Amino acid sequence: MSLHAYHKGGNFVIELRDDGSVVAINGDPLAAGGLGSGPGQFSVTRRVVSDYKLLAPVVPTAVICIGLNYRRHAEEGKFPMPERPMVFMKTPSALQHPGDPVVLPRVLRSDKVDYECELAVVIGRPARNVKAAEALAYVLGYTCGNDVSARDWQLEWGGGQWCRGKTFDTFLPLGPALVTGDQIGDPNALPIKTTLNGQTMQDWNTEDMIFDVRTLIEFLSGSTTLQPGTVIMTGTPHGVGSARTPPVFLQPGDTVTVSIEGIGDLTNPVEEEST
Repeated sequence: MSLHAYHKGGNFVIELRDDGSVVAINGDPLAAGGLGSGPGQFSVTRRVVSDYKLLAPVVPTAVICIGLNYRRHAEEGKFPMPERPMVFMKTPSALQHPGDPVVLPRVLRSDKVDYECELAVVIGRPARNVKAAEALAYVLGYTCGNDVSARDWQLEWGGGQWCRGKTFDTFLPLGPALVTGDQIGDPNALPIKTTLNGQTMQDWNTEDMIFDVRTLIEFLSGSTTLQPGTVIMTGTPHGVGSARTPPVFLQPGDTVTVSIEGIGDLTNPVEEEST
């Protein structure tokens, strides 16, 4: 099932695969414990939706991010392989919709804004002390994410913390759809890539994760409740702009697309903040 959000009240819709038509669903997949807590959480209707604008498929209750979680990415940055998942946070206010712009900060100015394609995992029901073997049963679905990062604020001016460089407005594009786990199968066997103005910048596979999705959920839920709507950003593969020679950072007028097989393409233009 491929769940979308659209502008008419923020309802979820399902895109039918046979003819491409879109129909509304009743209910909230994240309500009352989320997917898997019992029948009737949401149901497909026959009400066709037209003239809609896609929104991010989830409004996060929390955004937990994992750094240096691809082997080749750690190598390109000359970082040692982490022994445990490296955790940082984004604020939900960084959310951006498909097709809407990534805005380059100009009040707290950054000239080193980078792209990062990521598999985003959405938790569907409360998860605490979950074992890896059962972890995927707590997942509502998966979507494309772009962990947009101001490298100067992240690494030079952030006081040792990454959050300032990661949480500017629009620095969390998500979409275009939330695809349920039965359609994805193994989340650690997915081709993932970034294209910038049509040029491929990252092109790899989620199998290269140091800590796979099951392991991340077990670790993050340890002595901690992950609420429905929690988004886990699972890290990015090699090919980021800051690791290139010369570096490649986002510029006004650019178009950046994150693509994951089985989920789709998340495309955002880039523009400057108006001051």
